[in-house]
Amino acid sequence: MMRLRLAMVQMNAVVGDLDGNTRAICRSIREAKKAKADVVVFPELAVSGYPPEDLLLMPQFLRDIQCMEKQIAKASIGLMSVVGSVGRHQKFPLNGAPVLKSSDPSDRQKPVNVAWVFAQGRLVGSYAKHKLPNYGVFDEQRYFQEGSGNPIVCLGSFRIGINICEDIWFADGPANTQVKHGKAQLILNLNASPYHVGKTRTRQRMLATRAKEHGVFVSYTNMVGGQDELVFDGNSLIFNPRGELIARAKAFEEDLLLTDLPLPSMPNRQVDKISTVTPLQKRRGISFIRIPWRSMHSEIASPPVARSSPLMTETEAMYRALVLGVRDYTRKNGFSKVVVGISGGIDSALTALIARDALGASSVVGVMMPSPYTSSASKKDSNALAKNLGIELMNLSITALFKSYLKELRPLFKGCPVDVTEENLQARIRGTLLMALSNKFGYLVLTTGNKSEMSVGYATLYGDMAGGFAVIKDIPKMRVYQLARWRSDNHPRDFDPIRIPERIQSRAPSAELKAEQTDQDSLPPYSQLDAILEAYVEENHSRKTIVKSGYPMQVVHKVVRLVDRSEYKRRQSPIGIKITARALGKDRRMPITNQYSPKK
Repeated sequence: MMRLRLAMVQMNAVVGDLDGNTRAICRSIREAKKAKADVVVFPELAVSGYPPEDLLLMPQFLRDIQCMEKQIAKASIGLMSVVGSVGRHQKFPLNGAPVLKSSDPSDRQKPVNVAWVFAQGRLVGSYAKHKLPNYGVFDEQRYFQEGSGNPIVCLGSFRIGINICEDIWFADGPANTQVKHGKAQLILNLNASPYHVGKTRTRQRMLATRAKEHGVFVSYTNMVGGQDELVFDGNSLIFNPRGELIARAKAFEEDLLLTDLPLPSMPNRQVDKISTVTPLQKRRGISFIRIPWRSMHSEIASPPVARSSPLMTETEAMYRALVLGVRDYTRKNGFSKVVVGISGGIDSALTALIARDALGASSVVGVMMPSPYTSSASKKDSNALAKNLGIELMNLSITALFKSYLKELRPLFKGCPVDVTEENLQARIRGTLLMALSNKFGYLVLTTGNKSEMSVGYATLYGDMAGGFAVIKDIPKMRVYQLARWRSDNHPRDFDPIRIPERIQSRAPSAELKAEQTDQDSLPPYSQLDAILEAYVEENHSRKTIVKSGYPMQVVHKVVRLVDRSEYKRRQSPIGIKITARALGKDRRMPITNQYSPKK
């Protein structure tokens, strides 16, 4: 039995950096050749980065992508390369048949999401993605035309099916056709699958099922890196025909995973038959790409040691997703430093620690901005945190500025009671100071609001919501404590041993915008609030259903009302890293002007 050496490249592409991405692809191809790989496979849309969004509506962008083809083809002499890219439908026929189904002229202007197949220094074929996701953060039907063909790559006597991301999630999808009618022995699936809590295990179960039900090897090559609010976790996988995991790439970092696959050769008489396309093959959309090849890796040769990186705990995966999201958003957008408002509370402490782990202590600036209501404990804890993290801490009191605002407004506010207006003034002064530092020194402002606060509007527009990137925007409050405790108690090899001061982790949360204030003056206990928010925001349950599950009717109605009334705030808030299955942003697009009231 001969072996096929497969190289899976888990790369961190930058959206729009066609030259940089192509250089990285060619560099990885050269590394794969040095490792004597027979086939090297890259993630979905590796050339353009994912998701390119409305760049795909620009004709010049599409033309520039095609210019990358020759460079990759030249690098692919000596092995077969499968690279995710964008294709124009006119250029990518399968056996003379266009990949487009629709006769709608507007559809014919859309490109296709393709896997380019290179061998012998040229483009020998391609596969166009069939299943275009159009839910949650995905808008692929806006940009792409569905593909229809099912090419089978015949690498010598081995048969390889290729498909892209969503295609593999369907039991009766392209993989089924490629195995059943194209006799594929290996499925290469290219991905740009973003992370959220629980998705890694869901993917693994699905892929194990596909491999076992089809009786073939399944290779799942995923992108890694941060792109705006999305984080791609890598975790590329290979399963054998029994549905057993045989290799896993690293999580949340670039990797090149090498695996030798023992693939039985097809009898020569069967190989010879693929030179012509039978009527059955045409009906099923099957076409064949023949590539001469002889395996250099026999049964007696020493294969690379199968590597399977350990599966992270849910808490560590969340934390690493946040670190990667901050690192890539900061660096890919040209910032060298970030600034964080440090309050002495758990949210700002966790945000600063994530930034420190992502960028290094010298790239993080903390700013303590005490008001007349800031406690001595908050001041001491902020200094202790900065010392533990090794970051610079500025101290800018807002007391004088706050008094100046009140003095100027006193004639207008005469006879009015003190209320939330005075509280919001303090938050907005702080936001102004942080943005001034950003403008003067080029810092990226990281905001510190969590998902619980953002959901119910417990944040000040143009105040603590002012900034460039919302690190923990999709982290519920109880998860904030969980992540802070995990990071304080665990010190993986690539993180310095750092603790968030114990008092920060145990104190009752407070905005400290008035005397003796705690969050629970305005909100239900966070354990209760988070459960209600998960049911309403993430699971789309009705108020009636949530009440039936055991929560007080009055509390449920209050929380739902706060969520619905705060949409205008969230629409003006900075983007943040998606961590849960349904984040506040692209995942949940509610109208601001909205008078819908559920019927009882």
